[in-house]
Amino acid sequence: MSRQYIDCREYPSTMNCSVALSADTESELLDAAVQHAVAVHGHTDTPELRKQLAGMFKTGTPPLQTSPAQKVPA
Repeated sequence: MSRQYIDCREYPSTMNCSVALSADTESELLDAAVQHAVAVHGHTDTPELRKQLAGMFKTGTPPLQTSPAQKVPA
């Protein structure tokens, strides 16, 4: 299985989070992404959140630089 990642820089947020997570397995990445979403972004760990996060996974490793997502108005 190839490495997968999720990168907060690619998704708009009010905090402009710059965290990127990667792992060798989808389950490991999902656990880390859920922990981050709950602890940092204030989400609740639900099946819907897990499904949404898993749908954002990409194959490979996060790029060193990415175009920042546009800030969401508060």
